[in-house]
Amino acid sequence: MQEAISAIYRSDSRRVLATLVRLLGNFDLAEEAVQDAFVAASEQWPRDGLPANPFAWLVSTGRFKTIDRLRRRARFDSLLGELAADLDKHLPDPSDMSEDLELADDRLRLIFTCCHPALSPDARVALTLREVCDLTTEEIAHAFLTSPSTVAQRIVRAKTKIRDAQIPYEVPTGHELAERLEVVDHVVYLVFNEGYSASLGPDVTRVDLSEEAIHLGRLLVDLLPDPEARGLLALMLLHDSRREARVSETGDFVLLPDQDRSRWNRDRIEEGMSNLQEALDSGVLGPYTLQAAIAAAHAAAPTAEGTDWDRIVELYDHLVDLDPSPVVALNRAAAVAMRDGPEAGLALIDGILATGDLGEYHLAHSAKADLLRRLGKVEEARASYLRALDLAQQEPERRFLARRLAETKPAAPR
Repeated sequence: MQEAISAIYRSDSRRVLATLVRLLGNFDLAEEAVQDAFVAASEQWPRDGLPANPFAWLVSTGRFKTIDRLRRRARFDSLLGELAADLDKHLPDPSDMSEDLELADDRLRLIFTCCHPALSPDARVALTLREVCDLTTEEIAHAFLTSPSTVAQRIVRAKTKIRDAQIPYEVPTGHELAERLEVVDHVVYLVFNEGYSASLGPDVTRVDLSEEAIHLGRLLVDLLPDPEARGLLALMLLHDSRREARVSETGDFVLLPDQDRSRWNRDRIEEGMSNLQEALDSGVLGPYTLQAAIAAAHAAAPTAEGTDWDRIVELYDHLVDLDPSPVVALNRAAAVAMRDGPEAGLALIDGILATGDLGEYHLAHSAKADLLRRLGKVEEARASYLRALDLAQQEPERRFLARRLAETKPAAPR
């Protein structure tokens, strides 16, 4: 029975939490209620058997436990007694609580509340990982190389902001839904990016974060079929399909052209392609869908030499029009270099760096160094590799840049 309870916790605890946040109107009370409910389940279910509707039982038990706790505390705070009475008055009959009890809406409410634009970006990520994904503060801190106390403070501040600003626990409607969904998608994208290519530390990837982001992406698509959310899911799946091939046996970074494509995850590619096609069929081409189409062009190429660079540059042209960021322009420049040669790409990168936008971005200097190396401009290439090495913080990337620097031999003195 304990194994069954553990399985239900893994599959249903976040769903139970989402509904209890709605019923109790408070994150902290809901979290305590979830724990109380599962403690009660571990005591009663082995004796009484699994209830017909474990979800309803857990929600009802959690809420009853909360009311009892508030009544006990009411001896010291009369307002808690009033809250307990109000919750008791509106307590639903457990027999009326079925799987369609606004369950999908509850889960969406939880995601949209955690990603509310009134919260800071760091707080949105931390709160989403804690409440929606059930990561501990220690796990979140480890993933983002910060302290558990810092993560805990972000979460506390976010909950305080939600309470004090009376941020509604709801899914927005109308034009506000599209604006808010962009924030939700961006939070999921940030989580995935940190997992796919860690910004700091000893590892190229952080699998737990990539998996949590993909889980969130699937959840969004299941609960709120939006073309761009589907495009984001496709993008994450297609990128993640290359995870195993991006790291050598010694933990070093492997560039895309040098990857063993037999190690790419075909199941993820197939799922990504399917989601991409549905996003494309909608006729709504957002930035995530376009990026997914670029990733699909790489996934479809049997070899690095067989990559359709004409198609990739064309997609980047659309992406630059839609999302004219310096990083997108840099990626387009790299694609142009593959199609038209290193001189063409180098001219574009020099133009980007001249604006000052990516002066502190190590990948811009690394890309420039690679093109200079291909052109035989050794001294200039070494200077760019040194600049990239000075800016890089991820250890595998630093080792890669150091190797490139060592391979780029300075000219012998005359």
